[in-house]
Formats: sequence, structure tokens, C-alpha cells
Amino acid sequence: MQAAVKETVRMSDSGDSRGLASAEEIHAYLVERLNGALSGPEMFGGEISLRLLMGHLLMAEREPEAFGRLQRSWEERGIWTSIGVIGAFRDLIPKPNYSCGMASVYAEFAQARGWLRPECTLAPEAYQAMVDQVRDWAGKDRTWADVIDRFGPPSVLFGGSNPLYSKSLGYLTDDSGLPMVVFHLWNGTEPGRGDGWPPAHEQPLLLAVRHGDGLFRESFTFTPHGRRLRPVVEQSWLS
Repeated sequence: MQAAVKETVRMSDSGDSRGLASAEEIHAYLVERLNGALSGPEMFGGEISLRLLMGHLLMAEREPEAFGRLQRSWEERGIWTSIGVIGAFRDLIPKPNYSCGMASVYAEFAQARGWLRPECTLAPEAYQAMVDQVRDWAGKDRTWADVIDRFGPPSVLFGGSNPLYSKSLGYLTDDSGLPMVVFHLWNGTEPGRGDGWPPAHEQPLLLAVRHGDGLFRESFTFTPHGRRLRPVVEQSWLS
């Protein structure tokens, strides 16, 4: 072990090492890691990992104060709580730690900053058609398959492709000024019917569609399933 360390030091002293990564390489690496964390937030450590990665990116871009402005904006819209963004979902989705929904909120900021790397984007006319139709369309119960059949694959999949788990599907255009349309899906056991595993459904149920940059709660359109399964929680979670 000591010999390996000495050899590493010798190579560094002799100029044979590659040296430090450039600022551009570090920035690209952080963007890549952020997109991985947005797609699978629980695998990367949850909300704190997103905040850290975004903080590093903002420092690299010489604008570290931007997250403070974002947090104040989220507070005004009812997104930021005492336990972070994830707390804003506590009385909306029947899953205490709905990390895929939380990640979709952070992804909107990543989209605005140019960090988000979507799998695909909607043409402007397809996006507008979705916005015009989706609230009425969500008036009936839908499943994950229904969303894909109607609107195609998402720009960003938050939460992975396993149908046994909850997830969120984000749709966007190349215009970063247009808000993402997010479909929030859930799978699990209904209240009073076991410990949550295995889930009761073969694929996730659509609970709500979220769209808009106004007040957080007003941006949700719930399906009948979503209204029936919406939890009741202590208001202290939301302060």
C-alpha cells in the first residue's frame, strides 16, 4: 500500500499525471450527476443530494445566491416547507416521501438553468395541445399506460421504470420558459390494507397532473383516484 502511494506521489512530482480537471469538465460532470439524481433521487440520497449538486453548479457558475432566490420563490408559492420540497406533497400524495414528485420540482429549476437533459421534447403544437386538454383528460381515472398511450414517452422519467413503484412523468419543450407538465403516479397499498408491500396494482395509478408556475396547490388537477387517496396530515408538516 505504501509503495503504491509513493509511486503516485512520484508520478505527480515528475509531471506524468493528468493534473486537475478543467472548469468545463467539472461543470459537465456535475450536470451529469444532477440528471442522474433527478431520475433516481432515492438512489442518490434524496432531496439533500439535489440541493448539494445544484449548489455546486451555482458556485461554478458564479451565482451561488440564486438558490436563495429560488427558495424564497418556492416559499411564496407554497412549495418550500420546514422539511424541504418533499413536505409540500405530504397532504397531496399517499406516500410520505414522494421523492419522484420532489425531484420534478427541482427539475423545473434545472430546466430554467439549462442543466436538464431530457430524453425527448414535445413540439410546440403538441405541448400546447397537451396543456389545452390535460385537465379535462385527468377528470377520469387513468394509469401509467394510459398516459403513455395518450401523450407518448415522457421527456424525463422521475423514479425509474419498475411498475411496482411510484413515479412522475415530465413533459416539456425546448423553450425553457414554458412550465413542465408533470403526471404524478402512485403505487402501493391503500390506507388500512397492509404495510405497503406488495403494491395493490400492476402499474401505477395517475393521481394528479401538475402544470403552471403559480401557487403550488392550484397547479394540481386530481383524478378521482387522486381525490379519494389524498391523505390527511398534520398542518405542522406544511409550515
